[in-house]
Order: sequence, then structure tokens, then C-alpha cells
Amino acid sequence: MTRGFCLDAGALIALDRGQPRVVHLLDRVIAGGGAVDIPAPVIAQVWRDGSRQARLARLLGASDVVLVDLDAEMARAVGVLCGAVGVADVVDGHVALHARRRDLAVLTSDPDDIARLDPTLAIVTV
Repeated sequence: MTRGFCLDAGALIALDRGQPRVVHLLDRVIAGGGAVDIPAPVIAQVWRDGSRQARLARLLGASDVVLVDLDAEMARAVGVLCGAVGVADVVDGHVALHARRRDLAVLTSDPDDIARLDPTLAIVTV
């Protein structure tokens, strides 16, 4: 099992829809003391109405989940990464760069997009 996950928007949407595979993977990694990191821009992509997104709201409020800010230093690094590989999606860039820096697998619905940014990452598809 991975030491943890960095989640992209597809993973959060799958969780919000109650997809059993995502629920199981997150439960296992949390129970094993692994990391669950979610970059703030990913939250912005999926958050619409907390009263309708109970599963997502619970995950975001969990004490063992780390919400990762996009500060100026990381923003520049993401821009460099995206420019180097010719990708415009800075949110995926943030996910990939954060996962690399923390040695986390990426939990995603778009493995090709993440692999294009960093083919060395461990990627788990939802």
C-alpha cells in the first residue's frame, strides 16, 4: 500500500458520488496512518454547495487530511513544470508537483494527464 495519496478533482468527485473504490482506498490509507493531501485549487474545482456535498465536506474537515495551499513559491514551480511539458492545467501541475515532493501516489480519474506532467509518479486510477 502507498504511504498516501494526493487527490485530484476526479478523485474528489468520485468520493462525493460515493464510489466504493475511492471510499475503500481512502479508508485503507487513513487507517494505516498514511497521508491524504488535497491541494486547495483542487477543492476550488469541485466545491459547489457544501450542503449537497456531505461526503466531500466530511473529508475536507477530517483531522488526518492535509489541505495544501498554493503559495507564491509553489505557484512559480508549477508554472515552470507546466511550461516544461507544455501543459496548461496548473491545478494538475500542482497535484503532480506536490505528490512528487511528498512522495505520494496520485489518486485520479485522469492518469494520462498526471503521467504527462510526471511519468515517475505512482498513479492510482479511480
